[in-house]
Amino acid sequence: MKLYLSSFRLGDHPEHLVALLPPAARVAVICNSIDTEDPAVRREKVADEITWLTDLGLDPRELDLRETTDLRADLAEYDGVWVRGGNVFVLRAAMARSGADRILPELIRSEQLVYAGYSAGPCVLAPSLRGLELCDDAGAVDGEVRWDGLGVLDHAIVPHLDSPGHPETELLAKVAELYDRTGVPHLKMRDGQALVIDGDRRELV
Repeated sequence: MKLYLSSFRLGDHPEHLVALLPPAARVAVICNSIDTEDPAVRREKVADEITWLTDLGLDPRELDLRETTDLRADLAEYDGVWVRGGNVFVLRAAMARSGADRILPELIRSEQLVYAGYSAGPCVLAPSLRGLELCDDAGAVDGEVRWDGLGVLDHAIVPHLDSPGHPETELLAKVAELYDRTGVPHLKMRDGQALVIDGDRRELV
């Protein structure tokens, strides 16, 4: 697997993301974690993601999971995906409706696709999303709330810890405390850090 899992945005060392991808890589930008936001605000936030990735020399384009009719064919056009942060339960629901929760793990494990992103993007890869309701509103989901993650990782990720500039740092400290108390395997990350997985290599940068 080739993963670049950041706590917040690109992290302090996005060169590790670039190194996982071919030159001028085509990257599908998935922003469905913010589907409940005002459409104009959502468009602005998507544009920001496109700008940051373009500045890295990548070729990013939004792939809206609400609009795809053949996700496997759509993803075949890309070298990687960038999954934006936001509400992990809203993202999980969008992945279920589009079939991304079945297709992405297969493409990740076979290394047909590099998976990258931050906050909710990495969190959704865990075996379970239980505990994250302390931070994200599960009630924001229109329809069934899915509590299972994609299971690509064998542990949870808790981003934004010890990050005073992030508004959710105190809420996620409660998530980490819950996981510590109940024995849930997890990786604690502060903003600026990213977990890089490249085959057997695993490094927190």
